[in-house]
Amino acid sequence: MNIVIVGPGAIGSLWATHLHQAGHQVALWGTQNATHWSLQCDEQPKLNFAYNQPDTLHRADLLLITVKAWQVASALPALLEQIADETILLFMHNGMGALEALSDRLAPYPVLLSTTTHGALKPAPDKVLHTGQGQTQIGPFNTPGARCEFVCDVLQHALPQVSWNQHIEHALWQKLAINCAINPLTAIEQISNGELADPRYRARLDNIIAEVAAVMRAEHIPVDQHALRATVDLVIAATARNRSSMHQDVVHQRQTEIDFINGYVVRKAQQHGLAVPVNQQLYQHIQSLQQSWTQA
Repeated sequence: MNIVIVGPGAIGSLWATHLHQAGHQVALWGTQNATHWSLQCDEQPKLNFAYNQPDTLHRADLLLITVKAWQVASALPALLEQIADETILLFMHNGMGALEALSDRLAPYPVLLSTTTHGALKPAPDKVLHTGQGQTQIGPFNTPGARCEFVCDVLQHALPQVSWNQHIEHALWQKLAINCAINPLTAIEQISNGELADPRYRARLDNIIAEVAAVMRAEHIPVDQHALRATVDLVIAATARNRSSMHQDVVHQRQTEIDFINGYVVRKAQQHGLAVPVNQQLYQHIQSLQQSWTQA
């Protein structure tokens, strides 16, 4: 397939190298002023990619869009003008709600959503490290996307394990709940994921998950609150040495994805008349940090 990776950060670069090695024609689209870009995954040889070349968009069978949730609205419209109507759009980012304002624009295209637990780190612009094996789930955002289950096989051959989930929103909510618990706390406290296992954070984690579970039930998403809380503990243990993406964004004073993580829960709670004070407080704390950087 002709595949363009839009937003080749850590996860995008990981998929770019593995899809290339699986035999696909892979190109990159990003913010650098360049026409070619090289990437090395772990200790494999460097690979060369076309970069920001419009003809790669014109020929694309698949766009794998790995920009951050808050970048989707600004990045996507210009790309849609350059691709064919049958080009498949596969979104892979943290958080939820980034596509809601674009649903009309996306209607003609087959659109897929995904979530992955693979770990990736980009220590240099031309280097990506695969820091943790994981699983990827893909599912449809719209009716044309429901006919594209074969994309699951394409990704499976490149970087397993990949599975099709007809109810991908269930998996996205599960991932959202985990991010709501881990990301803002590690960012505010400036700690690694593993430090959340300290007993002083237990009550706050319990309350975050209880609030998210209440919103999930209101959204008719199946949820077992105790199992979800146990999953958060498992993720904290499994990623103990990691620093969350929001932690890194706060360290470098970059815009975070808080609007699409805890902020999304707050907005959905308001629609259902639910109170989510802990998520609201976390959301406001990160927002105030971001405003302080802008004002400075």
